[in-house]
Amino acid sequence: MPARKSQKNKNALVPPHDTDAEKSVLGALLIDKDAVVKIVEFLRPKHFYKSAHEYIYQAILNLYETREPADLITVPGELKKLGVLEDCGGVAYLTELVNFVPTAANIEAYAKLIKADAMRRFLFSTASEIGDLAYTEDNVDDIFDKAEQKLFSVSQDRSHQDFVPIKEILEITFERLDELSKKKGLLRGIPTGVKNLDKMLSGLQKENLVILAARPSVGKSSLAINIAQYTALNHNVGVCFFSLEMGREAIIDRMISSQGDIDNWRLATGNLETDDFEKYGI
Repeated sequence: MPARKSQKNKNALVPPHDTDAEKSVLGALLIDKDAVVKIVEFLRPKHFYKSAHEYIYQAILNLYETREPADLITVPGELKKLGVLEDCGGVAYLTELVNFVPTAANIEAYAKLIKADAMRRFLFSTASEIGDLAYTEDNVDDIFDKAEQKLFSVSQDRSHQDFVPIKEILEITFERLDELSKKKGLLRGIPTGVKNLDKMLSGLQKENLVILAARPSVGKSSLAINIAQYTALNHNVGVCFFSLEMGREAIIDRMISSQGDIDNWRLATGNLETDDFEKYGI
């Protein structure tokens, strides 16, 4: 029993991977020269678990970049240039890959499986590195900074923007325009509470970046706080407010001043009347 348990634990430590999925993707790339366009934007050589598969995929990408087809003649030649042909099993293994998969139809699904397993492996590795930091770094702030950098790096590799056919975008756009035509006069986005600004922007819209810029001390922060407050209170929308200049209490003071119509100076100095506390809700 102890021996079995030990073997089970040992197997549980094998990094996540799917050899069949890797072979299927490579085989599909070798039998269909156009299949690479379906996966090249999100699948990287480092996502493969087996080093031989990583080399083969890199060779195929090299050929793709030079507009050459990937087949049983060009890929061995590229692997030979890289000096890894024998390490990858030679032409015999490439032939095995071609015979492993009958069609390239499911290449995208298999590629996503490969990347998902790679992300799990990267997370395991990152977690281990962060654990080591906890033992070797003296400064806790440095530990958090380095841990965040490592996790951000994994997150960046995970996220990607798929290509979308223009037909799909047009369908969504026509539906949106049809909906807007039925609600003439209404804003497309979330109102800011500033009428002239809403007329210009048609409200705060998804996927839009709005930059509020002006010279120092003219009220940028106050306007931003007012918009955040108006949006949260009147449209039941969650708002996250970041400030590099003001602390949390200073931001809340400004919100209280605006919402309760209480003078900022009296809030800062504590020179408050009973009526002010009632406005504050205390």
